[in-house]
Amino acid sequence: MEVKKKKYQYVDYLWDKEKADQLSGNEVELFLYRSNILGADLRITNYGGGNTSCKTFEIDPLTKNKVEVMWVKGSGGDIGTLTRSGIAGLYVERLQNLKKVYRGIENEDEMVALFNHCIYDLDSKAPSIDTPLHGLLPFKHIDHLHPDALIAIAAAKDGEQITKEIWGDSMGWIPWQRPGFDLGLQLENCLNNNPGIRGIVLGSHGLFTWGDTSYECYVNSLEVIEKASAYIVDKIKSNGVVFGGEKITAAPPEKRISQAAQIAPILRGLCSQENRMIGHFTDSEAVLEFINSNDLERLAPMGTSCPDHFLRTKIMPLVINLTSDEDFSNTEEIIAKLKPQFENYRADYAAYYDNCKHENSPAMRDANPVVIIYPGIGMFTFAKNKQTARVASEFYLNAINVMRGAEAISKYTALPRQEAFNIEYWLLEEAKLQRMPKEKPLSRKVAIVTGATGGIGKAIVDKLVAEGANVVLTDLDNNVLSETQKSYKKDETATAVCDVTKSESIEDAYAKACIEFGGVDIVVHSAGLAISKPLEETTTDDWTLLQDILVKGQFLMAKKGASILKAQGLGGDIIHIASKNGIVSGPNNVAYGTAKAAQQHMTRLLAAELGKHQIKVNTVNPDGVIVGSKIWEGEWAEGRAKAYGISVEELPKHYASRNLLNEIILPKDIANGVYSLVAILDKSTGNTINVDGGMANAFVR
Repeated sequence: MEVKKKKYQYVDYLWDKEKADQLSGNEVELFLYRSNILGADLRITNYGGGNTSCKTFEIDPLTKNKVEVMWVKGSGGDIGTLTRSGIAGLYVERLQNLKKVYRGIENEDEMVALFNHCIYDLDSKAPSIDTPLHGLLPFKHIDHLHPDALIAIAAAKDGEQITKEIWGDSMGWIPWQRPGFDLGLQLENCLNNNPGIRGIVLGSHGLFTWGDTSYECYVNSLEVIEKASAYIVDKIKSNGVVFGGEKITAAPPEKRISQAAQIAPILRGLCSQENRMIGHFTDSEAVLEFINSNDLERLAPMGTSCPDHFLRTKIMPLVINLTSDEDFSNTEEIIAKLKPQFENYRADYAAYYDNCKHENSPAMRDANPVVIIYPGIGMFTFAKNKQTARVASEFYLNAINVMRGAEAISKYTALPRQEAFNIEYWLLEEAKLQRMPKEKPLSRKVAIVTGATGGIGKAIVDKLVAEGANVVLTDLDNNVLSETQKSYKKDETATAVCDVTKSESIEDAYAKACIEFGGVDIVVHSAGLAISKPLEETTTDDWTLLQDILVKGQFLMAKKGASILKAQGLGGDIIHIASKNGIVSGPNNVAYGTAKAAQQHMTRLLAAELGKHQIKVNTVNPDGVIVGSKIWEGEWAEGRAKAYGISVEELPKHYASRNLLNEIILPKDIANGVYSLVAILDKSTGNTINVDGGMANAFVR
C-alpha cells in the first residue's frame, strides 16, 4: 500500500504512483525518477549534493552472461536534475575486486583512476569519488543524502548517542572520514557488524539509506529524515529559544531591500579584488533568525560541517560590522569602514591556508569571502556566476539549519580546520576545478539594458547573455518583460519595469540589478522612439517626448549607473544607442536628429569625466534597422518613406542600396557593435561606432 502524504510534516512526499507505474520494469528510469523528486526538496539535499544509485542485471556485451551493474550519479551531477546522460554504469564485481588492490588510506586517491576499469556503459559520466560508497554495499537501491536534520545530528557534539536515542539499533554510525574508497570499506564494515540496520549516519556529513525497490528506498529515506526532523523540532520547542535569542531586531522589509541594494555594489567591489564576482541576496526568515541572534558571534566563526557546504561557502562567512540603519550617502566612508574588515578576513584565510597546507597542496585560491552577513539586513553571497552564488546561499542556509538543530539537541561542532582544508584543497577537487570549461568573455559581468524588449534592445540582451553576462531587462510593460524573459535560462536575467524619464523608476531598476546580481558593469541605453515630421508639423510635445526618452533618459541612466560603477571600483562601460541621424542632416527630422546629436555629444562629455574611474563611455550609431525593429512599426516608417518619396515596403531595399556595402542592417548587427565595445575594445572611450553598412556622409572622422 502506498504511503499517504499526510504522514510527513517535514519532508515533501512527491512519489506519483501513476507516473512510477509507467516506469515499472525499468529500474534505471525509476532510480532517476526517485533521484529527481528527492532533489526537489532542498531540506533533503541541495543542488549538486548527495548521490543515488541502483543495481540491475544486464547482459555483458563480450561474454553474453548476466552481470550485475551499478548505476550511480556521475561526478559533478545534481540528483534533482539527473538524467540518463549524467550517470555512470559500472560492473559491481569489478568494484568489489578493487579491494584486492587497495593499498591503504594514504593511497586511496589512486583508486579513482581505477574506477574507469570498472565501466560497463561506455556512455557513462565520469564516476564520482562516492562510487565505492554505493558499490561496496549490497543493496539494490541506495540514497546518500545531506538532509539538514541528519547533518544536525551528525554535527552535534554527541551525535552517535543521539542517533542511538532516536533509532535504537536500527541505524549505524560512522565517525567523520573524508569521502573515498576507505569510507566505502567503513560502510561495508558497519553493515557487517550491524546486520538488519536501515541506514547509516556519517559523522559531520550525511546519511545513507537503502531499499530493495526504488519506492522502498525512497520511503526509507523520508521516514528516517522525518523522524530526525521531528526530534529536532520537539527539542527546539522545549528549549523555547533558538540561537540564544534575538540580539538585534531586523530592519523592516523595505528598509532591508533598500540597504542591501545600496551596499551590494560596495561589497561586490571589495570581494572582487582578485576575481570579479556576481552577487545574490537573501533576507529569508531563517537567515534573519540566525544573523540577528546572540549566538551569531560564536557560531559563524566555527564554520560549516558538511563538506558539500563549505566547498561552496568557504569555511566561514564574513560578518560585517555595520548598523542596519547605516547612512550610505557617503560611499567613501562606508568603504573605509569595510575595507579593514575584508583585509582581516583575507589575512585569516591566508593563515588558515599556511597552517594547514601540505607539500603538494594547490596554490591558495581567492581569499575573499563567499558569504557576507549584514546583521539586521540579510545575507549576501558572491561567486563566479549567479547560479553558483545562489547555490552558495542555499548551502549556507542548510548550514544555518544544521547549526540550529545541533544547538537545540546538544552543541554544534564544526570540522577541524585541518580536515576542512584537506577537503577544500584536495588534489582530486583541484583536478575537477581544472577540468571546468573556459568562462565566456562576459562571464562575471552584469548589464542593464533599457528598451530591452524592442528589436535592437532584445538583440543586445541576446548577445550579452550568449557571451556570459547577466542582464537586467528594463522596459515599460511588465507583461512583455515577463514574456521576453522566457527566452533565457534561470539565473541569466532579471527584469525591471523602468520609465527612463523618471529618476525614481531608474533608481528602482538599478536597485533590482544590485539585489539580483550585486551591481552593474555595463549600462546600455537602447530605449527610444522616433518621430519623423516636417518642422511646421513638429509639436512641442513631440520635441519634449524625444528629449525626455532619448536625452534625459540617457542622462539619468548614466548618472545612476556611474555612481554604482564608482562604488564598485571595477571600471565599467556605458553604451548609448544613438543614430546616424545625429550626424547627417536629413529632411523631416529636426526633433529626432537633434535628440540623437545630444546623445552623441553627451557620450563625449561623460567619457571625458569618467575616464579617471576606468569607466568607458561610447556610442553605437545604427542606421536603417528596419527588419525586427519596433521603431518601424508605426508612423516613423511612413514618415521616412514619405520623406524619400517611396513606399514603406521599399524602405529595406532603399536603406540597403544607399550604404557602401549594400547590406540590410539587422538588430543583431547593433548588438555586435555593443559587444565589441564591452568585450574587445577595452581601451576605447568617447568613440562612435557606426553600424550602418557604410554611410559616407555619416563618417565621424
